[in-house]
Amino acid sequence: MLKQFTLILGLCAGIVLTACGGSPAAETELPDPVITVLPTATHTDTPMPSSTATATPLPSETPTITFSPSVTPTWAVLRAQISVDGRASCRFGPGPSYLYKFSYADRTYIDVLGRTDTGSWVLTQAAGGTNRCWVSADFVETDTSLLAVEPVEVHSVLAWSPYYGALTGVVSYREGDIVTVSWDALVLRAGDDSEQTPYILEAWVCSDGVVSFTSVGTYSTTAQVTDEAGCDEPSWGRVLAAEKHGYTPWVEVYWPPHPDNDQ
Repeated sequence: MLKQFTLILGLCAGIVLTACGGSPAAETELPDPVITVLPTATHTDTPMPSSTATATPLPSETPTITFSPSVTPTWAVLRAQISVDGRASCRFGPGPSYLYKFSYADRTYIDVLGRTDTGSWVLTQAAGGTNRCWVSADFVETDTSLLAVEPVEVHSVLAWSPYYGALTGVVSYREGDIVTVSWDALVLRAGDDSEQTPYILEAWVCSDGVVSFTSVGTYSTTAQVTDEAGCDEPSWGRVLAAEKHGYTPWVEVYWPPHPDNDQ
């Protein structure tokens, strides 16, 4: 029994010595590592869609916009001379019945600034001067047509009364081509009489198919003008009175229509 124990003990000691490094243990070779090579990712640029804009073709026939500029006439200021036997009256309005302002001597140089629509009277001043008044075209000598001058308002230099109001009682009637206008008399204070034509009827009447200006001066309270048929524009008129300081405010006249224009 002891013998068996001794044998077992010997075996155990051998085992212990072997485990504790009594003799070097054999190195176990590890297998070579397996390296797995992953395929390299290849970056491929995805082509972007073309962003080139496609121009929409214009119509083959582009509409043309035509502008019609308004034509502004170019008016002249004329240098002229007075041609008269004696002196030419220069007045506040375009007609022989308007109040007198001053006069021009024969051969006086003048500037012609404006005219009536027909050019029968012209608005003037002495050459280089500033005092304007109206002269009959019969007394004006120039190489250029007076129609080259701008037509202007007939009241452009009219003097106005600060003391009297407009005429009253203005009425009118027609007999054929004749229009008669009447009004109440203007009663003036002592010393205010102009001692010139006291009343003026200004009218734009039809003559030979054209409406043009005329003036009728009178000492009575009635005036007549001829107004024909056949004009595209309507005729009309206004009446005013004079005293020594100037004219009263004008009153527009009711203008009776011509019966032949209604046909």
